[in-house]
Amino acid sequence: MEILKRWTPIPLRLIVGFGFMQHGYAKLVKGPETFAGILHALGVPAPHFMAWTTILTELLGGLAILLGAFVTFASLPMAVLLLVAVFTVHLPYGFSSIKLMAVTADGAQFGKPGYECNLLYLACLATLVMAGPGPLAIGNYKSSGAASPPSVAAPLTTHTPIRLQ
Repeated sequence: MEILKRWTPIPLRLIVGFGFMQHGYAKLVKGPETFAGILHALGVPAPHFMAWTTILTELLGGLAILLGAFVTFASLPMAVLLLVAVFTVHLPYGFSSIKLMAVTADGAQFGKPGYECNLLYLACLATLVMAGPGPLAIGNYKSSGAASPPSVAAPLTTHTPIRLQ
């Protein structure tokens, strides 16, 4: 079982990276001006600038997490986005992200989402920052002359996991 522990960051990187990229892509496809209108309605200053900042943070930050590159650096603005969303959008709707309201002929009908998913993303980002990106991460490659990828059996990165007792 000990050998499997070193691989645990990979599923986190995959789901968090893909999830952020998907959210950024959805905002891009619907049109940044649409998202800027939502931000304006929420009273966010400079809504067009903040829309593009959010989209680029989700796309590029998500890609960085997915690849295991610059995990700590990328996690900071991503965490800010999540916290802003909690306090400006999701907090009034409570914790639960899934509120089944009814099942009709059209399918399941859900209520407004709470902040549960935001907290899960924050916990995953915090785990990746504290434990490191794991094996097969671009962040593990060093630029010290000849590029040589770390072996699969190599230790994680220079990150020292925090042990809570």
